[in-house]
Amino acid sequence: MSQTFASRPAQAPPPNPRRGLGLAALTALVVGSMIGSGIFALPSQMAGSAAPGPLLIGWAITGVGMLMLAFVFQTLASRKPDVDGGVYGYARAGFGNYIGFTAAFGYWVSAWVGNVAYLVLLFSTLGYFVGPFEGGVTLPAIISASVLLWIVHAMTLRGIRTAAAVNVVVTIAKVIPIIVFVAIAAVGFKAGLFTADFWGNTVQIDGEPLGSTMTQVKNMMLVTVWVFIGIEGASVYSRRAAKRADVGRATVLGFAGVLALLLLVNLLSYGLVAQAELAGVADPSMAGVLEQQVGSWGAAFISIGLVISLLGALIAWVLLCVEILRLPALEGVMPKALARENSHGAPANALWLNNICVQGMLLWTLANESTYLNLIYLATSLILLPYLWSAAYQVLLAVRGDTYESSPGRTRDLIVGVVALVYAGWLVYAGGWQYLLIAAVFYLVGTALYVWARREVKATVFSKPELAVFGVVTVTSIVAVALMATGNLAVL
Repeated sequence: MSQTFASRPAQAPPPNPRRGLGLAALTALVVGSMIGSGIFALPSQMAGSAAPGPLLIGWAITGVGMLMLAFVFQTLASRKPDVDGGVYGYARAGFGNYIGFTAAFGYWVSAWVGNVAYLVLLFSTLGYFVGPFEGGVTLPAIISASVLLWIVHAMTLRGIRTAAAVNVVVTIAKVIPIIVFVAIAAVGFKAGLFTADFWGNTVQIDGEPLGSTMTQVKNMMLVTVWVFIGIEGASVYSRRAAKRADVGRATVLGFAGVLALLLLVNLLSYGLVAQAELAGVADPSMAGVLEQQVGSWGAAFISIGLVISLLGALIAWVLLCVEILRLPALEGVMPKALARENSHGAPANALWLNNICVQGMLLWTLANESTYLNLIYLATSLILLPYLWSAAYQVLLAVRGDTYESSPGRTRDLIVGVVALVYAGWLVYAGGWQYLLIAAVFYLVGTALYVWARREVKATVFSKPELAVFGVVTVTSIVAVALMATGNLAVL
């Protein structure tokens, strides 16, 4: 099936190819989309899940797994340069139109739900300076978040290149506070505090033990996925890259830099504050930890850094949201209207749909007081299957020998793909069944867009295998709705 879809030529040339996104802009998209809110909340979130020993095991698994995924995106970008759209393109090329649609739709929903999480945390952080914003889900906070959303909307309508250039500047600005935190934490680090209860045998969080080593590792895994989401950012923009080879380079460069910062922030925090106390530090916990070390200016400094970081992440993810809708629309997998661009080269219809959804979810959080953590767990769960399909596609290519007829590396790429696939499968398991059930409901509702698109191009809606997949999605959704109706499953 891969040959049927992967060999299909691109249906529209990149806009103004001579002025495509360069390595710096692509790397900034990766770093900008990965460094959002997660790293600033990492100290307390991890301390509430795992002691240093299990934490190191979990980071080792995450580091290897995400590195393999980075290599997957790098390899696929070079071996399948005619496949655009990252997670969407690879799922469609390998497994058909409907699987490609689910990858694009799941990724898109994950991205705009993540934007809601960013806006909630942004105004919760501004509550440090402006009282009415405290908590991020007050009426003044939601009104202000809505205003900011539509300002970013207007900027993005001016064109992708304009927004990408702003993202480069913001990415540089938001890394500076993190480096300052690492430098101060390294000076104040106490090895004895770090090793005091290395395996978490005695520490209790809110009166509860942390559990076994494996339990601790599993509990921290979903948080680590959230901080790495965005690793595929450059591949989503493959069609707009000035050089296709820069897509893979940007992915690996962005991953390596962000991994180093994440490890330093997380591990050094355990040597500054006792774990039980660290788990209770309010988000953004990096600010609270630094305040204990240097005083109130430290919390203000990190809070300002987080505001800049969240603004940058919001821009990066709005860009990714609209791009992941535009490409399927060009290929008859989403409605054609979502591919239409304005005079500045921005997919305006996709942008309107995306930000109307974000606005609706902001109002939902106001009515239901959904927390930042609820939102990131939902966003993370929706992106796990698109990652799995990308890894599966690399395995499929290596097993079939597709593109390896006259070049080496088949065994290496098979191993990398299998490791990435196992890791993606582990993440689906670690995420929990409840999020898979909720994801199925989103997929079922979204399938209406797919049916609309297939009828627009007068194509068969489902092949027999795709009909079977749709049946699984439908049955799973029915189970989810039944559980919601009985109060046994909550959306947020």
